[in-house]
Amino acid sequence: MASMELVADNKLLNVGLLLVATLIVAKLLSVLLLPRSNKRLPPVVKAWPVLGGLVRFLRGPVVMLRQEYPKLGSVFTLSFLNKNITFLIGPEVSAHFFKASESDLSQQEVYQFNVPTFGPGVVFDVDYSVRQEQFRFFTESLRVTKLKGYVDYMVAEAEEYFSKWGDSGEVDLKYELEHLIILTASRCLLGEEVRNKLFDDVSALFHDLDNGMLPISVIFPYLPIPAHRRRDEARKKLSGIFANIIGSRKQAGKSENDMLQSFMDSKYKDGRPTTESEVTGLLIAALFAGQHTSSITSTWTGAYLLRHKEYLAAVLDEQKDLMKKHGNRVDHDILSEMEVLYRCIKEALRLHPPLIMLLRSSHSDFSVKTKEGKEYDIPKGHIVATSPAFANRLPHVYKNPDTYDPDRFAAGRDEDKAAGAFSYISFGGGRHGCLGEPFAYLQIKAIWSHLLRNFELELISPFPEIDWNAMVVGVKGKVMVRYKRKELSLN
Repeated sequence: MASMELVADNKLLNVGLLLVATLIVAKLLSVLLLPRSNKRLPPVVKAWPVLGGLVRFLRGPVVMLRQEYPKLGSVFTLSFLNKNITFLIGPEVSAHFFKASESDLSQQEVYQFNVPTFGPGVVFDVDYSVRQEQFRFFTESLRVTKLKGYVDYMVAEAEEYFSKWGDSGEVDLKYELEHLIILTASRCLLGEEVRNKLFDDVSALFHDLDNGMLPISVIFPYLPIPAHRRRDEARKKLSGIFANIIGSRKQAGKSENDMLQSFMDSKYKDGRPTTESEVTGLLIAALFAGQHTSSITSTWTGAYLLRHKEYLAAVLDEQKDLMKKHGNRVDHDILSEMEVLYRCIKEALRLHPPLIMLLRSSHSDFSVKTKEGKEYDIPKGHIVATSPAFANRLPHVYKNPDTYDPDRFAAGRDEDKAAGAFSYISFGGGRHGCLGEPFAYLQIKAIWSHLLRNFELELISPFPEIDWNAMVVGVKGKVMVRYKRKELSLN
């Protein structure tokens, strides 16, 4: 028996040695016989063969960027399995990433993992021409005339939510803002029926959808694991809920000012109306795109304001000036006047963009030139990436980049413009800039203008850390705040 095991072990060893020898010979032959490319390829991140690059990436892409950028510069490639990811870091090399046509740099392949969540027939499950039409539906649902109505909902939701706070107390600001954001998004996007009658049910289903998007989902979106099964069941139930709402509205001839209605009324260029399945998918995509960004950014904004008293004083002075001018009224146009608050939100978002990586698939060769004058050729077939979390903190673009300094965006400094286009990429940019950016700013302004006008706030927990483990990078742990109800004095 022992001798048989020994023979088997020897056979396995011989097979293993043969495979290794074959790979080595194949590599040598490819080097010696294949014609050498004249391409000026980017430097490659050093890692163990086959899986080494993947391990480094999964340990944290921003950590890897911090290690490799000083050594390799603004353009370099990470290889793992049969994939090559080429990073373009900084405004000097990012123009093609943001401006290239879909036929040259495509989103569809790299974001396929969203399809089970959003559903069939929408966004990344359709070809580019259809996706462009669907993006037109988003644009139409976020026109200024629509936004003005949404702001009224935002203000009303904030007033109702904070009316339930006592005269004083302690709360987890992160928890409170997450819940308020989903209430507001439900009213503006999903409709009155969901907000008033089905909120708990729909929130639970969206929670299952959310929890079904895991790191493993990016590589294996259809893996039969419990989280994916709950995701698929939640998606099916949501389809049924929205089909009923759409049917009821059509039967009653009822029309509302919300994104649901806007998608119901949308038509493709050939005159075809949207289907119930498409409306549901577009709503899910809209909520996923905005909910996390708004709740995370509103929490970081509050944490920084409560930490930096000079900027808190500045936004309070701005609120006083607007109250003297407009009274207690808050609407779209008044929110648009809040430039100081806008800069404070924008700076929080610079330091903490929820999406730390943006990806494209290269369908054609292209070249880039670094600020040092080096030129590199990026081959067709590479995945091309940039990182808002890293690029937003480049010291040659932003002075003291790790410091919270909203005035860097003030007239005269304009640090986000001084280094050129695509210096600030928290909302992406170019052909694929975030359509919901105006909505997000209005939503966060509506919440914080109410808090600033009606409460004294104090941060009583340590300043929060970044939760790098989340799919959408947010705030780690609780953000405890002590509040006292007190109307803002105009004196």
